[in-house]
Amino acid sequence: MKIIRSLSLVAAALACLPPAAVAAKGEFIAYIGTYTRQNSKGIYAWRFDAATGKLTSIGLVGETSNPSFLAISPNHRFLYAVNENNTFEGQPGGSVSAFSIDAATGQLKALNQVSTGGPGPCHVSLDKTGKWLFVANYGGGSVAAFPVHDDGSLGKASTFVQHTGSSVDPQRQRKPFGHSANPSPDGRFVLVADLGLDEVLTYPLDKVKGMLTPADPIAKIQPGSGPRHLAFDPKGKFAYLASEMAATVTAFSYDPAKGGLTQLQTISMLPADFKGTKGAAEIAVHPSGKFLYASNRGSSDTIAIFSIDAAKGTLTAVDYVPTGGKNPRNFAIDPTGQYLFAANQDSANVVVFRIDLKTGKLTPTGDRLDVAFPVCVTFLPAK
Repeated sequence: MKIIRSLSLVAAALACLPPAAVAAKGEFIAYIGTYTRQNSKGIYAWRFDAATGKLTSIGLVGETSNPSFLAISPNHRFLYAVNENNTFEGQPGGSVSAFSIDAATGQLKALNQVSTGGPGPCHVSLDKTGKWLFVANYGGGSVAAFPVHDDGSLGKASTFVQHTGSSVDPQRQRKPFGHSANPSPDGRFVLVADLGLDEVLTYPLDKVKGMLTPADPIAKIQPGSGPRHLAFDPKGKFAYLASEMAATVTAFSYDPAKGGLTQLQTISMLPADFKGTKGAAEIAVHPSGKFLYASNRGSSDTIAIFSIDAAKGTLTAVDYVPTGGKNPRNFAIDPTGQYLFAANQDSANVVVFRIDLKTGKLTPTGDRLDVAFPVCVTFLPAK
């Protein structure tokens, strides 16, 4: 097995932001968010040649605390990272950091950092214009919106919404736990998955003021499911929700007029005969729109593969592939749709798979990154 080591790195990761469309073959920079434990110091990067599958380490490109989820601006000039902490500048709440990107070298330059208003921010996203940024605070059970200035820096929150309520699990759902903030394909709404409420809340977005108005409609799912991450199909007709606690995927039809979700199907991410602990994590639709992938943690440590019915939006199980490590917190599909990177947080490796474009099945390439605490990756076209 080919081992690719990053300079002084023993800490980083791959996976999280699925591309919207198949790109031409080319070279990309993979930015990797990590938990800053042991030797990890922040955000790392690799060059990735999609034509050959070759990965070359760039190393540490941005030093910051616990950059656990990343997003790149639509104009490819800026990168944003949540700092998954419980305090910022001596006050309760985590933060989100803004960086400018040197597209030639991949290096990041810190612009500024602002409070997210709640502890444990775990997810960051941008609207299609790149003018508004959204953060879900897991520990705080809240969502916030921020203006993005012309120079890429962030203003203070334009909106902060505190969720209230609970669900059936007295330990994991005793209060709200906002897990992802997902802009709709047309940018008119932000859909927030809350693990503690068993709900996906839809917030209309005021694109002038950056205000998120009270949630309506709300998609309620099976109690005890624990919704985590949401992915749209490339045409924006359907949405798919990974529920962490139940290890299920719920397929929805999407109403672009109201931002509403109508349930079509709920399917297990695990084989029928599976016995063990569950823990769904990431979900992504292939750029072709033909396949859906979802990662299982717990005692499974697999990527579940589903085919998508283009007309109905429903799913059919195809395969369950071991990730070659422990706790695949995230994974990412490269922009060409040819490769999937499975980031195994607790076994300090990232295993690379080739995607069969006809069947969606995964085959290990033999390449592996020896890194620690992988959390999230997003791709940037290289210059």
